[in-house]
Amino acid sequence: MNRVYFGDNLPVLQSLPSESGALIYIDPPFNTGKAQSRAQIKTVRDAEGDRTGFQGRRYKTIRLGARAFADNFGKDFVAFLEPRLREAHRILAPNGSLYFHIDYREVHYCKILLDEIFGRECFLNEIIWAYDYGARTKKKWPPKHDNILWYAKNPNDYIFNVDAIERIPYMAPGLVGPEKAARGKLPTDTWWHTIVSPTGKEKTGYPTQKPVAILKRIIAASSHPGDTVLDFFAGSGTTGEAAFQLGRKFILVDNNKQAIAVMRKRLASVPGLKFITA
Repeated sequence: MNRVYFGDNLPVLQSLPSESGALIYIDPPFNTGKAQSRAQIKTVRDAEGDRTGFQGRRYKTIRLGARAFADNFGKDFVAFLEPRLREAHRILAPNGSLYFHIDYREVHYCKILLDEIFGRECFLNEIIWAYDYGARTKKKWPPKHDNILWYAKNPNDYIFNVDAIERIPYMAPGLVGPEKAARGKLPTDTWWHTIVSPTGKEKTGYPTQKPVAILKRIIAASSHPGDTVLDFFAGSGTTGEAAFQLGRKFILVDNNKQAIAVMRKRLASVPGLKFITA
């Protein structure tokens, strides 16, 4: 049964059976020290509007509201994560995997914690998700990537469906021949993919929403159809949407009312989906 829990994720995790999930993906708050927010707007035709659109037509911007969450744990960030990650390790199936999505500010602290919980030998990859979108600071090299740490519960027995991974084009297809060019190549541990466009069809308006293609790549590679995928910092519900599209079951958890509202709308087509207040 697909489920979305509203509440603190720790007691929800403690209630789940051991070795019951094939894959856990989490994208916890990045501890930026700021409130993450995204304004909700729409535009209407107006000769005196504040925007110029197609063929020079003018549009007026109307602010509908905003979605936001606090992203400030200070020095307690690792202490906040530790009991949740220990539960995640318990919940994972013997051949299960954890994908931990974080940014450059906290990745080194989090890797030390994950090495302690899973064991250094269970660390398989640091995936770099690189994108080229948004403003560029002139005070340092502009940060345009996130880090995804992949750990297996058992480094000698884990799911990796290499044939299910969507291949990417060769940059110089003429050098590899027509057969290889048509098949494409496997992605490496550096994934180039744009963020969710603020004006694209995929957007939900939720801050820090991740592209569904990133989650589909992870889920296709590290779980089988019918498996259960868990995301206990679910946000906009991208993990649930990707899991449903690929024939997996999902359990999502978030304690933000706005996140739950977004997921109710986004996942409305999922048959029998249960929303539970924890």
